[in-house]
Amino acid sequence: MTAGTTRRLRRRVTCAVALVGAWAIGFVGLAPAASAEDIRAQQWYLDAMHVDKIWQKTKGEGVKVAVIDTGVNASTNTLRGQVLKGLDATKFDGKTDDTDGHGTTMAELIAGTGRAGGIQGLAPGAKIIPFRANTSGSQKLKKNPWSIEDAIRAAADSDARIINMSFAYPHTTDRMEEAVKYAQSKGKLMFAGVGNDGDGKNELLYPAAFPEVVGVAATDREGRVAEFSQHGRVVDISAPGKGIPGWCDAKFDGYCINQQGTSHATAIASATAALIWSYHPDWTANQVLRVMFESAGKGEGWKPGTVSNYVGHGVVRPGAHINRGLGKPGDPDINPLTNENSAGSGAGSSASPAASPAASAPGSSQAPQAEATPAKAVAGSSEEAGGGSSLGLILGGAAAVVVVAGGAFYLARKRRTT
Repeated sequence: MTAGTTRRLRRRVTCAVALVGAWAIGFVGLAPAASAEDIRAQQWYLDAMHVDKIWQKTKGEGVKVAVIDTGVNASTNTLRGQVLKGLDATKFDGKTDDTDGHGTTMAELIAGTGRAGGIQGLAPGAKIIPFRANTSGSQKLKKNPWSIEDAIRAAADSDARIINMSFAYPHTTDRMEEAVKYAQSKGKLMFAGVGNDGDGKNELLYPAAFPEVVGVAATDREGRVAEFSQHGRVVDISAPGKGIPGWCDAKFDGYCINQQGTSHATAIASATAALIWSYHPDWTANQVLRVMFESAGKGEGWKPGTVSNYVGHGVVRPGAHINRGLGKPGDPDINPLTNENSAGSGAGSSASPAASPAASAPGSSQAPQAEATPAKAVAGSSEEAGGGSSLGLILGGAAAVVVVAGGAFYLARKRRTT
C-alpha cells in the first residue's frame, strides 16, 4: 500500500475466543437438497430477519448490484429476468457465464426470486450486473491477469450502486488499490469477505483489507461467529455465512445444503445494503453504510463506539432500520469506515435508482499503470468444523445479546498494509 493510504479510526473489542476453521474464501456443500421446501428451510436467516415485514416496504427495487465473481448463470429459475448485461473481464470468450457455480450462488443470495424452488434472495427486487473475473484461480480464465482489477473499474463505471466481491487475495497490487479508490470516488458501496482462515494465518486479505471496502465476517444460525471466519481490524460487519444452500458446481444439477463461507455473508450484507438503499434512494453510500452499522445486532455489554474484531459493528439487521427506524443516516459526505470527508469524490447520487435508465454494457475499463505482478486469488473450499464461540446475536429480535470474553479495549489508527 502507498504512504497516502486512508486510515481507519476505530475502537476495537478484542475477544478471547478460540476459532476453528479452514482456509479459503470458497464453500463446501455437504449434501444435495431434495426439494424446494428443503432449500427455503435452509435459508434460516430469512425468517430470523422477518423478511415478510421488510418486503412489505421494499424488496430492493431500483438498486443494481455488481457481482464480481466466476460469472453468473442468468438462466436459473430464480435468476430469470434478474440479470442485466455485464462484462467478461477475463477476456476469455466475451460471455459472463458461470464457470464454477460460486458467482451464481452469490447472485441468487442477493436477488433470487425463489421461483421454482430456487434460492430466495434477500433483496429480490434488486438486479444483478455480472462481472466475470478469475476469482477462483481458474487456469481456463487466466488470459487476463488483471481481470479482478479491471472488473472493479468496470463496475465503478456501471450504474450499479453496490459492488459485491466474495473473494480474497493474500496480497495486493497498486493496480487493485487504485481500482478500489476509483470505485469509491464514483460513490460505490463495496463489500468483500474477510476470509475463511480464522484459526490459521488469519492474515489480512484483499480487497476486504482496503479502507474503502466493507470487510464482512460470517456467523451461524445460533448467532455465533463462524469457526472459519477471520478476525481482526479488517472486520467491519458480519452476516449469516454458515449452513446456507448454494449450487454444488457449474453443472447446475442441484443445490447443496450446509455450505459456508464469508462469501455467503458478503452476499447477504450486499443484499441488506440494497434493501436500505431502495428504501432511501436519495441517500449516499456513506449514509446507507452508517445505518447498517448503527442498526446491526449488538446487544448487552456492547459499549458505544466500539467495534468487535470478530463481528465488526454487529450482525446485519435490515429490518431493524426498515421496520423500526433504528440508525441515523448522518452526514452524506463522511465515510463511516474512515471518519473522513469523501465529498467531491462523487459519493452517492441524489437521483432515485428506480428512475435511472436500464443498465448498459459497462464498457472497457481504464486500468492505471501496472507496477507489480498481479496477485493470485485465494481459492479452494472451506471445511465443516465444530466448535465456535457464541455471541448470541439475535438477528430479527428487538434486542441482541453479545457475550464478550476477555474484553480488552484499545484505540488505534491503523494503516492498511500488505
